[in-house]
Amino acid sequence: MIAAILAATLLLPADDLYRRGRWNALATDQRAGEIGDALTVIVFQSAEASNTQQTTTRKATDLDASIDAGSLREGGRATIGGGFTGRGDARRSERLVTRLSVTVSDVLPNGDLIVTGTQRMQVNGERTEVRLRGRIRPIDITPDNAIFSSRIADAEIDYGGRGFVSRGAGPGLLNRLFSLLGLG
Repeated sequence: MIAAILAATLLLPADDLYRRGRWNALATDQRAGEIGDALTVIVFQSAEASNTQQTTTRKATDLDASIDAGSLREGGRATIGGGFTGRGDARRSERLVTRLSVTVSDVLPNGDLIVTGTQRMQVNGERTEVRLRGRIRPIDITPDNAIFSSRIADAEIDYGGRGFVSRGAGPGLLNRLFSLLGLG
């Protein structure tokens, strides 16, 4: 009887050696594929835009009149003219390079993954936050469980910060007030 109990106790851990779905790491890479899995997003976004507009308008009207009646000779001339020259130039350049970890929040029926993630940093009183949401195809995930932001469909990447530097870069209170009133 004691031998049977001892033999049964020794055999129990053998049942736990094999669990379905736990042996993938021996033959494949560990890539995200299920809700709760994490993967790394390499964000490299670069955008540049330029817009130039120039308008020139000129208008001139001449009016000439004269009267000749016997000894009366009168004449007049009027010239009316106007002009307008306008020029506008807008340039914008942005670049964001970072790496952040995101989590699979949903798996779509076609196998695509919905990922979301936030990265917050605080350095010397300056707080920075990067938020990302999008849809990825599992085939675009690299063997080291990463994906480039350019391969994310419907990507929403928000980058913002708060602190001394951000406050100093923005317009002051008077400038904002004048702008609100249409004076600046």
